[in-house]
Amino acid sequence: MDYRNLGASGLKVPVLSFGTGTFGGSGPLFSAWGDSSPEEARRLIDICLEAGVTLFDSADVYSGGAAEEVLGAAIKGRRDRVLISTKTSLPMGDGPNEAGASRHRLIRACEDALRRLGTDHIDLLQLHAFDASTPIEETLSTLDVLVRAGKLRYVGVSNFSGWQLMKSLGQADRHGWPRYVAHQVYYSLIGRDYEWELMPLGLDQGVGALVWSPLGWGRLTGRIRRGQPWPAGSRLHETAQWGPPVDEDRLFAVVEALEAVAVETGKTVPQIAIAWLLSRPTVSSVIIGARNESQLRDNLGAVGWSLSADQIARLDRASAVMPAYPYYAYRVQDGFARLNPPPV
Repeated sequence: MDYRNLGASGLKVPVLSFGTGTFGGSGPLFSAWGDSSPEEARRLIDICLEAGVTLFDSADVYSGGAAEEVLGAAIKGRRDRVLISTKTSLPMGDGPNEAGASRHRLIRACEDALRRLGTDHIDLLQLHAFDASTPIEETLSTLDVLVRAGKLRYVGVSNFSGWQLMKSLGQADRHGWPRYVAHQVYYSLIGRDYEWELMPLGLDQGVGALVWSPLGWGRLTGRIRRGQPWPAGSRLHETAQWGPPVDEDRLFAVVEALEAVAVETGKTVPQIAIAWLLSRPTVSSVIIGARNESQLRDNLGAVGWSLSADQIARLDRASAVMPAYPYYAYRVQDGFARLNPPPV
């Protein structure tokens, strides 16, 4: 397993990390992802640790806290061997203070997560979404208190826009508060919007990407093909409504390019899709998920080898899309804005 710095921080993270959305699944979305018990979760974590995957990502909203509880039980007795990443700020109930990133909410959310995880500190806490109703200064000063108390090691965000992240970084620098070192983002061969603004921002500001849904919400598993219905048992039957929309012609062009490279390399379609992400700028770690040992071992096969420059270029062409304004007219190259021709 290779390790990279998490953004501009000194924390080394594995290029593959494990997402726990399948742990203890309940509710219409998370039950469709998976429902790994503590025993099953412990076996998956055993396999991860054997492969050098030491970073495990969760969130309080995953099955109403059950995912954190299962993760905590599965790592009991080996906390010093793992890094825990979790997220908060999405609603955990109907009350007026059960969502967001206020001081009240963050302190309580941190204490609840520590209890569920059975630990005294969280290695990386990320805000799951931007809270427009709370002053940025209130959020950042509270995170500073939690870091100084030793309850958090690093802080990051997820699903922020460029201005939201940059304004937060500016306020952190102004007051000497901890900077966000990670941005957990949706990024895949069929979802490249991250590249338009957030990737250049990450390069400039030292914010590393933790990639979620690297297989395009389950569409790049090698089981989805042109002219065929979704296979029986695919979670897309239950979860497609929550995922980002995808143009079908572009999806199948990407799938066919992936299949061609898979034949050339002897790798699987998911392995090719993940390997492409690992070649991209700012990517610190790709979060893989698995409902069973077979899926996990296949995803772990995405490391230890590299795509050729020609293979990367072909995947780039198949997945290219015209960016929205103002990104389509220019691109940054060697520090200068240059004309950006449309994809062909």
